[in-house]
Amino acid sequence: MRAHDVKEILIDKATIARRVDGLVDDIAAESPGNLVVVGILKGSFMFLADLMRSFYRHDVHPRIDFLTLSSYGSGTSSSGKVEIIHDIREEIVGADVLLVDDILDTGHTLAFTKKLLSGYGARSVRTCVLLDKKAHRTIEFEADYAGFLVDDHFVVGYGLDYNNLYRELPHIAKVRFLD
Repeated sequence: MRAHDVKEILIDKATIARRVDGLVDDIAAESPGNLVVVGILKGSFMFLADLMRSFYRHDVHPRIDFLTLSSYGSGTSSSGKVEIIHDIREEIVGADVLLVDDILDTGHTLAFTKKLLSGYGARSVRTCVLLDKKAHRTIEFEADYAGFLVDDHFVVGYGLDYNNLYRELPHIAKVRFLD
């Protein structure tokens, strides 16, 4: 692992909380009764948990499931190849799916997963990401809901990691490589 620090906070905990509530306001206004929220693990777990807790304010009661995918390995950039490690188990035929991920980077993971879930018979698949990093987009893809636009930095915290570290941070921090 490269020498680094994560001292520079880009998005603090309170700002994240306000934005999550705003996203849920938008999602709930457009959500039908048969909503299934599918999180992409591992990165989305904190974001998804906060989204789920906020749905109660709108009397929205989604079902929930997770998929585990891999496209980064232990590196700092996407390989472009998405591998299913663990698939969903929830029945989504005819359901409206909200696909949740931590970051929209190249676009490959979300495009792959949206197509996958549509193929499982979902009535619709909308996407929600905490962070949108447009600088790395290699395919044309936009999230339906995005929390924050971020510049071309490697970031950690609030579920995002560097080599499986720093997911526990309550904020988003920039990784500064020292070598």
